[in-house]
Amino acid sequence: MGQQVRRASTVSVIVFGVCCLLTTGQASAAVSHETGTVVYMCGFPMIGQQPLDITAKFDSPGTATAGGTITPAAISGTATFNAIHNATIFSAANYDGLRGKVSAPVTATNATPASATVTGLDLPAQITPYVPGPRTFVFTQTAATAVPAFTAGAPGETTVALGTTFKLEVDFHKRDGTWTPWTLNCTVKITNPAQNRAFAPAIPVV
Repeated sequence: MGQQVRRASTVSVIVFGVCCLLTTGQASAAVSHETGTVVYMCGFPMIGQQPLDITAKFDSPGTATAGGTITPAAISGTATFNAIHNATIFSAANYDGLRGKVSAPVTATNATPASATVTGLDLPAQITPYVPGPRTFVFTQTAATAVPAFTAGAPGETTVALGTTFKLEVDFHKRDGTWTPWTLNCTVKITNPAQNRAFAPAIPVV
């Protein structure tokens, strides 16, 4: 009888330990937060204001504690030129790639500060032959990226969104091997209804 009690106690401790490990793992698991496509109007060389499609995402812990710190991680995204601009900017003008840095202002609800800017996102050299259709470039967080930290507000949820502006400091690569610098200062395109710039899902605050 004593052995049975000891065995039952041991099993209970093991089960309890496993449950604790599972619960801890779930609480600390990273969650990916993503935007849909957000259209910005950017100043291009020679052709003026033109649309550029932006997407972005970041990781955060599954939940935040009220008054605790939220620091986005693994930030990345895409900048996509539509088929017409790929044909005119890249093919007709003899460009075949980009490199540079991205600055992405963001806003937060139920967190402070209410707005901040991620700077130094890397857009590594991406040079490819012309193919009809959209042309997409990828930017990512590196060790040199400055990422703001947010303080979570009251219990509920915190939502982060892309800001109304976006900046790409880039070099256009020509087929002859030369680079042409240009800064694309972008402002979100005004639509009715307004575009949804929020990252989803929101971050639960407990």
